[in-house]
Amino acid sequence: MSLSIDCATCVRQHTNTCDDCIVSFITSREPDEAVVIDVAEFAAMRRLQSAGLVPGLQHETGTG
Repeated sequence: MSLSIDCATCVRQHTNTCDDCIVSFITSREPDEAVVIDVAEFAAMRRLQSAGLVPGLQHETGTG
């Protein structure tokens, strides 16, 4: 099981919120490149966020 985050589907792409997203914070991805993490990595990301060590996930898929 995994979580796929594709910035191309995020309604917050190219905004100030995007700059503070954990995807932008942790990875040095290419534009329009999805980030795929597994369940254990997602749990670790949540723990780091809860401790205030990294920003949270700001991804919000648009409805259309």
